[in-house]
Amino acid sequence: MQTIKYIFLLALFLASSKIGKMLSQKYCYRVEELEEIKNGLNIFKTKIKFTYETIPEIFEEISKNITKNIANIFNLTVKNLNNMSATEAWEQAIENEKKNTNLNDEDIRVIKLLSKQLGSTDIDGQISQIEITEHFLDTQIKQAQQEKEKNQKLYQKLGTTIGLVIVILLI
Repeated sequence: MQTIKYIFLLALFLASSKIGKMLSQKYCYRVEELEEIKNGLNIFKTKIKFTYETIPEIFEEISKNITKNIANIFNLTVKNLNNMSATEAWEQAIENEKKNTNLNDEDIRVIKLLSKQLGSTDIDGQISQIEITEHFLDTQIKQAQQEKEKNQKLYQKLGTTIGLVIVILLI
């Protein structure tokens, strides 16, 4: 009976530590996703500047070169372009995929900035809008890195500490 109790306490401690680690990983994933979006926008800017590819073709190519969560935004935009404007398609894709990402509301707002002139202005107008969005993304990336440095270890240690406290109380 005592063995079962100790196995249960060990499992409880490991589960608590794992939860703390999972919560801390969200900060890493947010930084990675913001950087992926910036990389995608950089590819987009280069493609519209130097090629004559359409937005759906460019977004399809971008989605093949970036991670899954962010690639879904570009894929969904391509699908939405069949029956709505580029602005609406981009915003709709972001709204549908935001629950599958680790981005916060401010990140989503910044990413939606791109939609203002997407597909509705000349190449120079779109490039300037991409550059504005990239500038705001740089700010969001810096903020996300600061939050990561501040909170990642905190959540890892907090999960372990809470697990230990529970184990000690149950002994």
